[in-house]
Amino acid sequence: MVPDAEFSSYYGTPVLNRPTWKALDIAGYLYLGGLAGASSLLAAGGRLTGRPGLEVPAKLGAAGGISLSLAALVHDLGRPARFLNMLRVFKPTSPMSVGSWLLAGYAPLALTAAATEAAGRCRRLGSAATLGSAVLGPAVATYTAVLLADTAVPSWHEGYRELPFVFAGSAATAASGLALAAAPPDQAGPARRLAVLGAALELGAYRTMKRRIGLAAEPFGQGRAGRLMRAAELLTAGGAALAVSCGRDRRLALAAGAALLTGSAALRFGVFHAGVASAEDPVYTVAPQRERLRARGR
Repeated sequence: MVPDAEFSSYYGTPVLNRPTWKALDIAGYLYLGGLAGASSLLAAGGRLTGRPGLEVPAKLGAAGGISLSLAALVHDLGRPARFLNMLRVFKPTSPMSVGSWLLAGYAPLALTAAATEAAGRCRRLGSAATLGSAVLGPAVATYTAVLLADTAVPSWHEGYRELPFVFAGSAATAASGLALAAAPPDQAGPARRLAVLGAALELGAYRTMKRRIGLAAEPFGQGRAGRLMRAAELLTAGGAALAVSCGRDRRLALAAGAALLTGSAALRFGVFHAGVASAEDPVYTVAPQRERLRARGR
């Protein structure tokens, strides 16, 4: 019997350098940016449909989310000047460059919308900022998936087709969870519907991605990443079910909101840790390359 092949590299070092990003900073940045972007959409929806109880917490959530997201990003970079340096050029082919400019345009709009609401002044300016942030919100919520997939990290790169949809659904569930927890039940109808749509998109795209990428999907089911991803699926599905059934029950709405917020965070941290694990193990780099070479030969 021939023993199973063990993939290794020279001197036992990984084929790829593991990402040096700090887990709390970058996974938190992924999560909070998604929460902010989708909250801006809910805020605009609340504004256009005359639901101030939904509009106000969504605006504040968007402003708080993007502020904390930028703080986490700058903390990982080391100093604010490194973020500002990324704005010296605009490179459409670089997800990092496009994302930096998205944040630079979105953050002032989200903060202006929240500030005018809190001050109760400059209503027209606040309305314009609310709608402007809603236009940029979907891109802010999903560009980080493109950023991850553009790296050489196997589990991120192989999922380039579905990962933006996973992040879009995760952002929607996070924003709807915040709205369900903070908005009056009689004005939270759009948040309940968004919770169901977001959960369906997130879970469906994640399952599709796992089936398609084959071996590179293994890190999503192992170790810390596996525990986080399983928790994310359970919390997201449970939160969506509670959102449908909560009606005007405030306690059920709070439970649904907490489950959706926690599930979205678990997914972002799970994706982060799965990518790091795939970069550390040579099998996830070498085996797919050999399979592609065999396919080309056939």
